[in-house]
Amino acid sequence: MSRIGKKAVPVPAGVKIGVKDQTVNVEGPKGKLALKFRPEVSVAIDEAAKSVSVALSKGFSPNDKFANALWGSTRAHIRNMIEGVTKGYEKTLEVVGVGWTASVSGKTLKMTLGFANPIMMEIPTGLTVTVEKQMVKVAGSDRQLVGQFASAMRSKRKPEPYNGKGVKYTTETITRKQGKQFGA
Repeated sequence: MSRIGKKAVPVPAGVKIGVKDQTVNVEGPKGKLALKFRPEVSVAIDEAAKSVSVALSKGFSPNDKFANALWGSTRAHIRNMIEGVTKGYEKTLEVVGVGWTASVSGKTLKMTLGFANPIMMEIPTGLTVTVEKQMVKVAGSDRQLVGQFASAMRSKRKPEPYNGKGVKYTTETITRKQGKQFGA
């Protein structure tokens, strides 16, 4: 049995949730999200208790590891969706390097990271990207989309351990290395 999947997810006030076919729709003050779930699990909404419960569908055993994994994952995704439409998610990255900058123009993020040409990244719908000096904030209601875009930004120029230059998360610690020693 999935220990996480057994727990019901509370639905706060101001959040509308609905299940149709194999899709869960969540709507709140910060936006709308949808999740298509697998047939191994079933999602039920309890209006009286204001909660959502996820269970295994009929015909699937609690001893099936794949079905248990889907059970817990589906419940976690629904919880993340509810939290996303109420509070939202945010990642902050820092551009470290002399002359290295980031700027937003329309739906495009332009990063100058020491290459011959600037790197242009299209900002997906549902995300807001703001730049203040060297800090870039990526915010949105979809946790997966926020993390994926922040990871794609970081992958353009990962931080290196000798000079500490690169695009890094503000919570990330870069272990610095000492360079080569010259002389006798």
